[in-house]
Amino acid sequence: MSLRALRTLLAIAQYGSFVRAADAVHLTQSAVSLHVRSLEEDFNALLFDRSRRLPVLTYAGHIAVERAREILSLYDGISSEIGGDIELRGKLRIGAIQTALAGPLPLALAALRAEHPHLRITVASGMSAELATRVEAGELDVAITTEPVRPHPYGLVSTVLYEEGFWIVAPVSHAHEDLHLLLKSQPFIRFDLRAWAGRTIERELRNMRQRVQTSMELDSQNAIIQMVSNGLGISIIPLARHQVESLTKLACEPFGTPQKTRRVVLLEREDRPLGRLATALAHAVIAHSPSDDQ
Repeated sequence: MSLRALRTLLAIAQYGSFVRAADAVHLTQSAVSLHVRSLEEDFNALLFDRSRRLPVLTYAGHIAVERAREILSLYDGISSEIGGDIELRGKLRIGAIQTALAGPLPLALAALRAEHPHLRITVASGMSAELATRVEAGELDVAITTEPVRPHPYGLVSTVLYEEGFWIVAPVSHAHEDLHLLLKSQPFIRFDLRAWAGRTIERELRNMRQRVQTSMELDSQNAIIQMVSNGLGISIIPLARHQVESLTKLACEPFGTPQKTRRVVLLEREDRPLGRLATALAHAVIAHSPSDDQ
């Protein structure tokens, strides 16, 4: 049994086919099949039902996947435990939402690199729901997301990093108008409902019984800002206060009374295989997150 074979097994379970798993772990399909046969010989059990078009995990296969996930979590955590009490070592795979990438994360990563030069970090971007699923599947070690809203993967824990408010944003030509009233009459640029922020906004609009005239649905905060800046509609997006102050081409007004807010968190699995590394990242992000009174 090899660790690489166990990673292959998890990839097949996640992607549902040998072909897609081969792409994910950068192996040929024949090598993936060889890994599976090797594991089945080691465990003396069939891990997949091959009578169907796509491989389906057997009962033994489900057990093997769960144990493989535990073994790999322990192995991946070793390097973070043997680097001494001061310097951190190992690899940390981070996922992050766009607002974190444009906010405190770059400064936090620069500080971590300066303090722990042997720490290897990779970063992937995405929406909160997608990143949470990737953490659950073991593709990412941690993710900076908004606080989970239902439905969300189970088996994850979160650490609060900082808070952002939701703001109505409109072209600066509407700066002296009530933006809440404009929601009824102006084209509405909706934050993608697949995103947790989009679901939060939609739920609050329903609670307020506020009808909007949706003209676009976008998954990028920056894209929404550009659309609104060019007079194409009005929107609601999450922003830190220092970001609001920098948007000179927009009129901004707090959304909701009191203002609706969201917490940005660090998500990781309950077993916390890279606990020391995740904690160091959380501290760095918190240290480089400007507070509302700055």
